[in-house]
Amino acid sequence: MENAHLTLPVFSQLLEPEGIAPAQNFNESLELVCNRVPSIESRAKVRFVIGDDVRFRIGNTDEVARLTKHWRAELSPEIADPDDAFVSGFGDEDEFSDLDSEAPIIRLVNHLFARALDLNASDIHFEPTENHLEVRCRVDGIMTRIEKLPIKIQSAVASRLKLMAKMDIGEKRLPQDGRIDYRVGDRELDMRVSTLPGVLGESVVLRILDRSDLSIELADLGMPEKVLKDYTRVISQPHGLILITGPTGSGKTTTLYGTLEKIHDEKHKIVTLEDPVEYQLDGITQIQVNPRIGLDFASGLRSIVRQDPDILMIGEIRDHETAEIAIESALTGHLVFSTLHTNDAAGAVTRMQDMGVESYLISSSLLGIQAQRLVRRVCTDCAEDVALTEDEANVLDVKQQDYPEIKRGAGCERCGGTGYRGRVGLYELLLMSDEIRHLITSGADANVIRQQGVKEGMKTLREDALEKLRSGLTTPEEVVRVTRAV
Repeated sequence: MENAHLTLPVFSQLLEPEGIAPAQNFNESLELVCNRVPSIESRAKVRFVIGDDVRFRIGNTDEVARLTKHWRAELSPEIADPDDAFVSGFGDEDEFSDLDSEAPIIRLVNHLFARALDLNASDIHFEPTENHLEVRCRVDGIMTRIEKLPIKIQSAVASRLKLMAKMDIGEKRLPQDGRIDYRVGDRELDMRVSTLPGVLGESVVLRILDRSDLSIELADLGMPEKVLKDYTRVISQPHGLILITGPTGSGKTTTLYGTLEKIHDEKHKIVTLEDPVEYQLDGITQIQVNPRIGLDFASGLRSIVRQDPDILMIGEIRDHETAEIAIESALTGHLVFSTLHTNDAAGAVTRMQDMGVESYLISSSLLGIQAQRLVRRVCTDCAEDVALTEDEANVLDVKQQDYPEIKRGAGCERCGGTGYRGRVGLYELLLMSDEIRHLITSGADANVIRQQGVKEGMKTLREDALEKLRSGLTTPEEVVRVTRAV
């Protein structure tokens, strides 16, 4: 066979067990026939060994069996025990035996970066187990394994990552933080690196930030039309406090950056205090928190207010002092944005009260609270119209006839067989009214405040999720996974 990469060991190790066979005209077409959608891991291995130009086509089991028989006859029985082939598909394990030679490790790490970027992953996790180094990526909020490597190269991989992040390679007992500036074509990436010592070796996690794609439009984030209109009106106020709430990974920072881009102009001075500064915005003064030198949110905020800003963005309100300064700034003519980790919008009021902030200060300064989540989008390339089942309707507590047609992804190469590609936001916007301010001042609990918000027209996160289900943007499983019934 002309393609030197497709030797019998490669065929036996990578293709046959996965139900994949080269097409009859593989030499000319580089086409592989599969009896099912290959996993992300399988496609990564095949493409690394054979080449990025290889294409996959879905066939039936009989066709794959016929092609397998053809190529077994075509290829000379040159081989070897298939078990001798390296499990990851990155070449012979002997290539990694001399870890003093950095070239194989550099190629391996670069390839893993490329795989993560190809998947649009937000994080890469290098996790040592007893026998392997697991490499997983977070794609659309869900962890996905992309490689299983020999445990013997774990130390070399960790050292390579720490070297790129300008960390202390010799320090393996303490956690470390660093960053990697990485360029791929026209894309400039900022990777935040965190190491953590474990019993089986160092765990390394990289957060991927794409500096080449900074344009964030609020209208593109998935806010319902009314929420977008109300939110745009609130952020146009001259002063007050606006809170964005939700767990880690719910898109709070993206919303804040989109907000700053929306309201930024030459008439206003905007200063941010962040941990970390994820994207650099033109015309905005951004400050990186550094607790090791005493620059935390509270001390940084005290300095910022002496810089004559019009608009402040505080990465997160974590303690009483930061909360008090933020509220004081909002009450003295500044427009202040910040985030909190709460389950819903009304819960932010209780959280501020738990920090020791007086209720009358909260009610006087707040303009609005927006809670948000991210759900996975149905892949548009393989979306199919399906009916909501009775069981699904019962779990969601909705009427089956109200959802005559929803969409699901059947699974394709574009979405890695998951049926999902990308994410869309869910939003719950609680606006301050005289009644809600009165409830806050009187010490009402979050449930009472939420009920009043709903009475005044607030759509909950679950209601927004159900609307996106009805619109074919997501699935019942995602609605249940991300939101709760209230």
